Amino acid sequence: MCEACGPRKDFDRGNYYESVMKAVNKLRKNPRNKKSTAVLRQAYPYALEKLEEDARHQLASNAPFKWNRVIVSYERINKMYEAIKRSPGARTIIRKPKNYYDEMAEVKEKAAKESYDAGVAAMLKNTRKDAKTAYFHFKDADRRVSGYKEVNDMIKESKFMATLKVVVQQMPVPTRYRLSSEFFQDKVEEYVNSNLRKEFVRFYTPREVKSERLPYVDQYLRIEFDDFVVGQTHTVERTETLSKDSVVVGQVTLEDGTKVDAYNTVKAKMTTFTKKVISNGRVSMKVLDAKGNAVLTHKKFNGEHVWLSTWGRFNGDERALSDKDKTICKRKERRPPPPQDLFIEFTRPIYTDLTKSIRSFYNRY
Repeated sequence: MCEACGPRKDFDRGNYYESVMKAVNKLRKNPRNKKSTAVLRQAYPYALEKLEEDARHQLASNAPFKWNRVIVSYERINKMYEAIKRSPGARTIIRKPKNYYDEMAEVKEKAAKESYDAGVAAMLKNTRKDAKTAYFHFKDADRRVSGYKEVNDMIKESKFMATLKVVVQQMPVPTRYRLSSEFFQDKVEEYVNSNLRKEFVRFYTPREVKSERLPYVDQYLRIEFDDFVVGQTHTVERTETLSKDSVVVGQVTLEDGTKVDAYNTVKAKMTTFTKKVISNGRVSMKVLDAKGNAVLTHKKFNGEHVWLSTWGRFNGDERALSDKDKTICKRKERRPPPPQDLFIEFTRPIYTDLTKSIRSFYNRY
């Protein structure tokens, strides 16, 4: 531990509790540590006095949640007690550390009551924001005294009221297109229910709204395909003459009988076919307020997928072709994927942009 972060520095800064805990920790490792011994002897009385004084001030006040603040002081006193008891070196210095275990039961009961009452008061305001506040008050009450009064029921009720209930309405592609958007819709549904986990936002399908008999919903997240084209095909044919110089085309015999290579320029005519199948579309996302049907946000997302097939043929001397040209000429024309597969492919970039936008919008809740 750095010297600047040690118990003496905390003591000099008036952080007596932190000074005690660090000194005790050092003494657990080295019971004869003289610096930590000196600091603990000085710091403990100051830390105890300050924490007890803080608790007395809270008890004498009318401040909200004063009992919860008293618990903080008492818990720190008890933590010092436990730390000292576990450290033989510290026990020789502070022989009778103080604790507030006997008082804690009563204090926790009163702290639970003030948190519970605050939760009930917040629920009476009947807003989602106040229900969220109530939820945390009830959780505090249960943390102080497990099962305090009807706290478990109140936790569930406040959580329900605090949660933004969003119905995801995904419009199917009209049947006349003989295409299904089910794959895309399933991925969106999986995203909002598994990847987009928000404590106070829940997404429902229309089917779940009926099966769970929701008394009300807050928003509609409406997703539909505005427009799309699948399988728009264009084929481009390009013919070019290829030539290559200084190619060995045979041998010739010189006058002295010596045979040497004969060079010439070779040519070929190559035709390349490129078939391009374009599929694209646009998806609309609207978030509507369920009460007034007001549009809270409206965005559109475009996606495109281009499927390519290239093949060719040639006439003439194959030696005029490059390796790449030869590869193209060995290919045959391929059939494009089925329309449903092309539909799925152009929705992939749409899905990425759509889910980012959904996350961005609901991050505010």
